[in-house]
Amino acid sequence: MTLYQTLAAEIQGLIERGVMLAGEKIPSVRQTSQHRKVSITTVIRAYLQLESQGLIESRPQSGYFVRARSGVAAAVPLSHAPPIVLSSEVDVSRLVLNTLRSIRANGAVPLGSPYPDPAPFPWPRINQYASSLARRHTQWTVLDDLPPGNPELIRQIARRHLDNGLAVDPGEIIVTVGATEAINLCLQAVARPGDTIAVESPTYYAMLHAIERMGMRALEVPTDARTGIDIDALARLIGEQPIAACMVMPNFQNPLGFQMPDERKRALVELLARHEIPVIENDVYNELYFGDAHPGALKNYDSKGLVLHCASFSKSLTAAYRIGWALPGRYTAQVEKLKFLNTLTTASLPQMAIAEYLQNDGYDYHLRKVRKLYAQQAAIMASAVKRFFPAACRVSEPRGGYVLWVELPKQVDAMRLYALALEQHITVGPGTMFSARNSYSNFIRLNYSYPWTTEVEAAIRTLGKLVAQLAQAGEGR
Repeated sequence: MTLYQTLAAEIQGLIERGVMLAGEKIPSVRQTSQHRKVSITTVIRAYLQLESQGLIESRPQSGYFVRARSGVAAAVPLSHAPPIVLSSEVDVSRLVLNTLRSIRANGAVPLGSPYPDPAPFPWPRINQYASSLARRHTQWTVLDDLPPGNPELIRQIARRHLDNGLAVDPGEIIVTVGATEAINLCLQAVARPGDTIAVESPTYYAMLHAIERMGMRALEVPTDARTGIDIDALARLIGEQPIAACMVMPNFQNPLGFQMPDERKRALVELLARHEIPVIENDVYNELYFGDAHPGALKNYDSKGLVLHCASFSKSLTAAYRIGWALPGRYTAQVEKLKFLNTLTTASLPQMAIAEYLQNDGYDYHLRKVRKLYAQQAAIMASAVKRFFPAACRVSEPRGGYVLWVELPKQVDAMRLYALALEQHITVGPGTMFSARNSYSNFIRLNYSYPWTTEVEAAIRTLGKLVAQLAQAGEGR
């Protein structure tokens, strides 16, 4: 093609892919000539070709604009989900990314979202604190943000742990960019590429991402839907092969929702301590319990500094600011150093705003409302699944958090259900995201944090019909 034809084809492609939307102005002839290093004549010829194709239009004294075309579907903006490609080989990271993108596409019902509904959270109040702090502090430096973090926030976190029955040394607390960074830093501190990391099965995919990113191998350990990781099976595996670390979610595990009994938490810590194996404890849901008392943590039973406790405010207070922390035990110095080397700092303003909220506002009052709401909606969601899904389906019994794990008939492919549901503007979390071995292909995870509405009930009813159709089709094969 000639230069002007090449330029016209590139712009046409940008229009068709939604980079340039109907009514938007495109770069001027002079700008395009300068940026593309072509003559003005070449640009004019390209624009004339696009105009003749009905793709753009000239407006006197204004320039060229993308033309709205009747009878042609509007281009989908880039923020919407890409087409779903089904594959027999599951790439967990790619599947999770596609699922997260689909949640915000075309007003989909977010049953597949890993995030809680932000509506009950006091983020407007925290934003007020942030605005006030920004006005009072006119100068900021990197030195304000250095690890381990804002002293007042660290004090508030230590107080929160104490209120919940765990006395911690404030000097052990390292503030991070959400719990995900805390988990990654802790894993990097205790293991090396090629090492084997024991995880629950199913397990939260963020843990699998961390293991994958660092070139390690996940060893999946059978996990009971009520009591947690099989400690006997883990003990046998420790005897059979070297295990560098263990990663678990003992409280309201995602996706199963269980609360590991205290005696089993103690037994797990004691087993790993005997073998000098560190354990990374992901406790991001610990404030979202349905019972009368705050659950204990593995950290409560740690006498050797081998428990690296990770948590955040993202699931209980606000996800917008991405503030988490780690209590890394004997690995504190190493995690602090890695924090500095990896991301240097965590922004001060969000830390200070959350610290002021914790000090001055009713965090416990907020949590009581959220816990009551989630417990009610968990019961409603489980009841609806039992009502509208085939009788062979089974649901978990979460003790906290906001996700429900659903077992479908064995012949139902969750990935196929995921794609069909997306066509109906409904998202689900396919079970294959929670294993590195393509397991749980007939499971899905559902989010019940959003208000129960007629739209949500209709979505559950539609999912039930789709499951029944897939089950019947599978039986016919």
